[in-house]
Amino acid sequence: MGDVLLLLFSAVLVNNFVLAESLGLCPLMSGTKKIESAISMALSTTIVLTLATVFNHLTYHYILIPLDLAYLRTTSFMLVILAVLVFVDVVARMIYQHLSQLFSAYLPLIITNSSILGLALINIERGHTFFASLFYGLGASLGFSLVVVLFAALRERVAATNVPKPFRGAAINMIMAGLASLAFSGFTGLI
Repeated sequence: MGDVLLLLFSAVLVNNFVLAESLGLCPLMSGTKKIESAISMALSTTIVLTLATVFNHLTYHYILIPLDLAYLRTTSFMLVILAVLVFVDVVARMIYQHLSQLFSAYLPLIITNSSILGLALINIERGHTFFASLFYGLGASLGFSLVVVLFAALRERVAATNVPKPFRGAAINMIMAGLASLAFSGFTGLI
């Protein structure tokens, strides 16, 4: 159990997908102008990323490997991710209409989020067990959520300041992402 919790902590801070692996940059750069929207997107991504991790692990180990179809893993992982997205959208509509509207607003960003597919491939490459995959997926989604919310807070602060003209827009966003990456690299010595 200690190894699984260490894996969870590592995925949140040390091996953060956005800052260390450079996965999931599209939603970070385009969907985080306000903290409220960042929290909504983080919640949606956390649900989809965690569920997709579980179902991709099961698909790979209980369908693709026994049928000797491991070469179809990327295609099958994409199909599983899309199925999870549809499933979460349908459940959100059944539970609460407002939740479905929030989820639907971020659907394009979640579909194109490279961290979801990257996480499935990394879990297979590293040979994680089911519970290790589950906790690594949860840690990756929590780490993604942490970075998205922090980045939204930084963008709100930058919007209230006078940024020099050459640094406005994407330039200041990339500088902030680089500085955040340096700050998170300080957690490397913890594990």
